[in-house]
Amino acid sequence: MSHSNISLFVPHAGCPHQCSFCNQKTISGSSEILTPEKVKCVLSDAVGHGNDPAQTEIAFFGGSFTAIERCYMVSLLEAAKPFVDRGFFSGIRISTRPDAIDSEVLDILKAYGVTAIELGAQSMDDGVLLANHRGHTKRHIQDASVLIKKQGFSLGLQMMTGLYTDTPEKAMKTCEEIIKLRPDTVRIYPTIVLEGTELFNLLRNGGYSPQSTEEAVELCSQLLERFNEENIRVIRLGLHSGGNVEEGYAAGPYHPAFGELCESAIYLRKAKKLLSEKYPVNNGNLCSLSAKPKATVFVNPKEISKMTGQKSSNKIKLYHDGWDIAVKGMNTLKKYEIIID
Repeated sequence: MSHSNISLFVPHAGCPHQCSFCNQKTISGSSEILTPEKVKCVLSDAVGHGNDPAQTEIAFFGGSFTAIERCYMVSLLEAAKPFVDRGFFSGIRISTRPDAIDSEVLDILKAYGVTAIELGAQSMDDGVLLANHRGHTKRHIQDASVLIKKQGFSLGLQMMTGLYTDTPEKAMKTCEEIIKLRPDTVRIYPTIVLEGTELFNLLRNGGYSPQSTEEAVELCSQLLERFNEENIRVIRLGLHSGGNVEEGYAAGPYHPAFGELCESAIYLRKAKKLLSEKYPVNNGNLCSLSAKPKATVFVNPKEISKMTGQKSSNKIKLYHDGWDIAVKGMNTLKKYEIIID
C-alpha cells in the first residue's frame, strides 16, 4: 500500500508575507480556521477507513505551521498526538517557512509526535526569492534544513518553477542546491497564476508570462530525472486537483495529471536517445511508412502507459520522428529503465 496523508489545512495562518503567487484560500479550498475540535473530527472519521497506519501520516499543510501563534499550534498538535500514540497513524507531517525553524520549536514538534518537516523553499536563488516576496533567503533554507536533519526529522523541500524572474537555468541550479541538502522528499510545483495574487496583476499588466504546459513538463521532467538519479524521492509534481484551484485558475501549466506527463516525457527522451543510436533515421517525418524502422520498447509493466503517453502521444511523436514502435512489459526492468529490441 502506498503512502498517504490525512491532510489538515491551516489556511494562510502564520504567514508574515504575501508571496506573489499565493492565494491560500484557492489552493486549499478553505478559508475557515482549523480548530482542535475539527482536527479530532477529521482524524476520527479517517480511522478504520482502509488506511494502513504504518503508511499514513497526519499532515498540517496550507500555512506556515511553526509561525502561527504558539498556543494555537500546540492545541492542534495536542488534538492530533493521541491518534499517533494509539497507532492509528505513523506520525505527523507539517509544512512551514524556512525562517520559522529553530531548536526551540523543533523540540516542541518532536514532543508532540511530528516526524517530518517540509520547507517551502521554492527557489535557491536570492533574487527570485526577493522578487516574489518570500521574506527569506537561500541561507535560511540551508540552515533550517541542516537543523531539521540534525534533530532527526525527515526533511522535505518544496520548489517551484516558472516564478517571476525565474528561468529554467535558475531552476536547475535550485535543484542542484537542494540535492546538496539531501532531503528525504521533494515536491515540485510549476507556478500557476491564481486570481487575487500579485502575479495575476502582473499578468494583466504584461509584466509576467507563465510557463506553457509543454515548457513546464519539459523542465519538471528534467528535475524529476535529476532527483531520481540522486535517489531523492519526488512525492508530488503539480498542484492537487480539487478544492477551488480550477475555479481560481487564471493562467499557467495546471493539469490534473501533470506528474504523469512529466514521467512520460522522461520515457520519451530516453527512448528517442536509444532509438537514435540503434536505428538512425534521416529527415524524421519525411521517411516513408515502409522506411520507418520498427522497434519494440520494453519497460517495466507498470510503466507501459507512461512510455506510450497519454492518448499514445509518445508513440505518435516517435512515429513522426521516424520510428514505428510497440511498447511491451519486462518485469526485470526498474522504473525509467528502457530496452530497445
